[in-house]
Amino acid sequence: MKDRKMSRWSTYDPFNIELADKKVYDIVITHHAHSRYRLRIGDEAASLEEICAFLWEKLKSGKVAPYYKNEEDVYAVDDDLLFVAQFDNANSETDLLGNPLHRMIVVTFLGRMSENLELRDLRSYYSWLRHSRRMTLIKNSRKQK
Repeated sequence: MKDRKMSRWSTYDPFNIELADKKVYDIVITHHAHSRYRLRIGDEAASLEEICAFLWEKLKSGKVAPYYKNEEDVYAVDDDLLFVAQFDNANSETDLLGNPLHRMIVVTFLGRMSENLELRDLRSYYSWLRHSRRMTLIKNSRKQK
């Protein structure tokens, strides 16, 4: 995504964008994230390049923010689309001042909060999932005895 030419002569897009305390210079979409994007967002024809360009534009415009203030795993785009990302610190990549740059690896897309109401409070949703799985395992273990 870095150093993409703009329409004017001798100008370039900024090649790193700050997100929380990280400077993102590249976006990587995993295979799992790509399949989840097509399944949960509903865009079956979306290619990896289109998803990366979409996220890069949202990063540039400042519309990507951490979902929780203290945690840096889940991010929201336009306060609606949730995704999980990890950051890889590339030791060889630095900005002009020598600060380290990071590669954002999108692990999965969780979906849109406007479509899936459970995503509004992820902590309670995941605790409910863990509890329901544990109860299912307990019921199944009772049946086997």
